[in-house]
Amino acid sequence: MSILNPIVNIITYIINWMYGLTVSANIASYGLAIIFFTILLKVVLYPLTLKQMKSMYMMQRLGPKIKEIQDKYKGKDPQKMQQKIMEIYREHNVNPLSGCLPLLIQMPILIALFQALRTFHYKDPSHAGFLWIQNLSEINNEFYALGILCAVTTFLQTRLTTNMSDQTQKMMLYTMPIMIGYFATQVPAGLALYWVTFNTLGILQQYIVNKQTKDLKEAIPEGAGGRKDR
Repeated sequence: MSILNPIVNIITYIINWMYGLTVSANIASYGLAIIFFTILLKVVLYPLTLKQMKSMYMMQRLGPKIKEIQDKYKGKDPQKMQQKIMEIYREHNVNPLSGCLPLLIQMPILIALFQALRTFHYKDPSHAGFLWIQNLSEINNEFYALGILCAVTTFLQTRLTTNMSDQTQKMMLYTMPIMIGYFATQVPAGLALYWVTFNTLGILQQYIVNKQTKDLKEAIPEGAGGRKDR
């Protein structure tokens, strides 16, 4: 018995319940059910995701000051360096670990959804397809469309939060979409559909957050987070 079985059962129940809603609306589709499930999950995770996005934004703004501290104490007093960095984080209410939480929560959901789709019992197999996809439980590489969509949406979402002056982030911007795109060609189509939907909603969320955090530039005194944008 897998430790993820309870999550698998919950996901299966929710997708079937969402499918029931599509039947009631005369648009019966397990593809739509997966999309609705993804939207529901995004809504539940929104507070954590919002905190993550704002934290990432603040980390970018504080980057020059953090680098200044690292250059000053590197090789001299590592303990003092960490202390000064943590003081900057506390001063601006930034938790450098907050960006990991949504990912840690999503990983078991991804694995459980993968397991659920592999053995999914469709109430009506004729509704197991979506658009050009014949069966959401099977790998679908027709035109490699799902892989391309996963790669493109991953790139767009990552680009919105990437600091292009950071070479590590810049490298991840181009390598991560390729990895995700390949991954999408090796898993059930329903999981790739989930990922495309999740990314698309993430792009919309990031747009909203970018509008909400415009005032953060003024909240950080000049010199604390680098030169103000002109």
